Order: sequence, then C-alpha cells, then structure tokens
Amino acid sequence: MKIQFVRNATIVLHYADKKFLIDPFLSDQGAMPPFPNTANQHLANPTVGLSTSINEIIDVDAVIVTHLHPDHFDDKAKEVLPKEIGIFAQNKEDVEAIKREGFQNVFSLEEESSFENVTLSRTDGKHGAGEILKQTGKVSGIAFSHPNEKTFYVAGDTLFNEDVQTAIQQHKPEIIVVNAGAAQFLEGGPITMTKENVVETYQEAPDATIIAVHMESLNHCLLTRDELKQFIKEKDLLNKVLIPDDGQTLSF
Repeated sequence: MKIQFVRNATIVLHYADKKFLIDPFLSDQGAMPPFPNTANQHLANPTVGLSTSINEIIDVDAVIVTHLHPDHFDDKAKEVLPKEIGIFAQNKEDVEAIKREGFQNVFSLEEESSFENVTLSRTDGKHGAGEILKQTGKVSGIAFSHPNEKTFYVAGDTLFNEDVQTAIQQHKPEIIVVNAGAAQFLEGGPITMTKENVVETYQEAPDATIIAVHMESLNHCLLTRDELKQFIKEKDLLNKVLIPDDGQTLSF
C-alpha cells in the first residue's frame, strides 16, 4: 500500500494493484471564497496550491467521494475527471447528484461494495455534534480490505464518536486516516477532529498507525500541523500518529 497525501482530504491510494482517488479537491489556490460564517474571512480557499499535477492525480482506476462538500468534490474535479471513470459515493442521493454532473459510472457504497478484488465498506460519521449537523449533513468514511493488504480506514469528516468506534471494532484497521484541522464555524463546536480526537482515535486502536490530514488548506481549519505535532509529542505518540506534508507518500 502506498498513500499519497495531495492536499486537505485528497488522497491517491495504491492498494492491491489498483489506484483510488479519494475526495478530489483540485481547485487552484484561492479559487474559492472563504466558508461563510467562519474565522479568517481574508483567506480564500484553498489556502495552498496542489502538491502534484492534476494529470497525475486523476490517473487512477476509481474515485471515492465520501460526501459532496466542495472541499471533497469540487467544480475543478467535476471538470477534469473523465466522465466515464468509476465513482463510488456514500448513498443513492449522492450518486444521483454526481450523475447530474455528467458522470456515467457512479455507484452507491451502501454498506459494502467491491472494486474488482478490493472490498469497500462504507462507515458512518458525524460532521460535528448537535444543531450544526443540520447544516453539515450526511457524511461517511470508507474501509478498504484485501487479503494481501493491511486494512485501511478513512474516517472522513467526522469527530471521534461512536461511529468511529464502531468502524474500528468492526473492521480492525491497521492504518487509519483522520480528518483533523478542528474546522469550525463562528457558532457551534468543531466539525472535524480536534487534537484530542486524534489521540482518542489512537486510544481506540492502539495497534494501528493513525495519520492526520485535512489541515492548513481551508480558512476555517484552525488546528495546525505544528500544534498537533506538539500535542502528540507531549503524549509520546510521535511514532504512532503521523502528520504528512502535502505531496508526501507513505508506504505500508
């Protein structure tokens, strides 16, 4: 398994001789406005450029879209991805929305799907807590499994909660990617994982390697890599919680 961390939650995953593109967010730096009702309104999104060429990023066998927020499936992705490429979305509603963009081969993950010999299992998540969920909507994660690979779990845009615990207990992943950044609106609490949530994920799966992403690319993500690194250093977890740079590739 090779995992290339492109930017934000965008990943190119080499898994069982297949390449998957997860949550394509391909806009040029500053091409999108800041998220409304958030801090840092002087920053346009994305706040950094792509670490890899678009042609290289989209040279894959299939695409996974965990949910339809623009930092996970943006207009640039809709423009440059081949309309015939296979796309897996979290449910039938998202499938229909993606088909309306002209894509022809879109499939609903539901609870379990497969791409050739790779099993794809949808997992639940909650993009915040309380009233904010009415605004953030339905989100999912995904677990990849194959007899010759480590089980790989992308938690998606969720806080650490019972959904993440259930996914870990059910799939027993050896590699876990969590969307940190502590994204937040001016009202309500965080809607992606905080530094405390990242450590809680490790505590739930102490034999797994935790990889924290979704930082330093959006105006409303308030947790930086340096702050998270200092926090996990204090917890003596630098060898268990990894914080890749944009463009970095990790192999397992």
